[in-house]
Amino acid sequence: MSGVITGLFHVAIKTADLDRTRWFYCDLLGLAEAPRPDFGYPGAWIAVPTPVGEAIIHIYAGGPALGPDGQAPRGTAAIDHISLTAVGYHDFIDRFRRQGIAWREFLVPNTTYWQLFVYDPNGVQLELTFDGRSESGPPPDMSEGRRYVAGAGFFDPAAYEFA
Repeated sequence: MSGVITGLFHVAIKTADLDRTRWFYCDLLGLAEAPRPDFGYPGAWIAVPTPVGEAIIHIYAGGPALGPDGQAPRGTAAIDHISLTAVGYHDFIDRFRRQGIAWREFLVPNTTYWQLFVYDPNGVQLELTFDGRSESGPPPDMSEGRRYVAGAGFFDPAAYEFA
C-alpha cells in the first residue's frame, strides 16, 4: 500500500480571543504551548505535553481568523467535536466546576470508555476520552441533564467572559 494515514497532525481553530483560548487549552486542560513560526498574524500552537511536544491544535487570530463580516466564526460548523484522550476524569470535572464551565458526561456502551464533553471559548466542542479501567471514583453520571446527548448543544458563552 503506497498511501497510508498515520495519525492526526493538527486541528486548526479560529478565535477572536487568543488569550482566553490559550488559557482554556493550557491552564484549564493542562496542555502546553509549543514553539510556533511567525506567520505574520497572532496565534498559538498547543501540544500534548510529551518529550517531543507534538502540536495538535493550531489557534489563529487576527486577519486569517476573520470572516467576511470581520468577526471570527463561533462553533464547530461541520466539525461536531475534537476528541482527545486523557487521564484524571474527576480532576477535569473539578476544574470545570471551579471555573463555572458546563460539561456533559458519557459512558460509551459496551466499552470501558468514559467521556467528558466541554466547549472551548470559541464554541468548539471537545470530547475528552478516558479508559475507565484506569480511573478512580464513580463512572460517568448518565442522569438527565448531565448525560451527553449527540446534537444537543449546551455552549454558554457567558462562562468564558472575563470578570
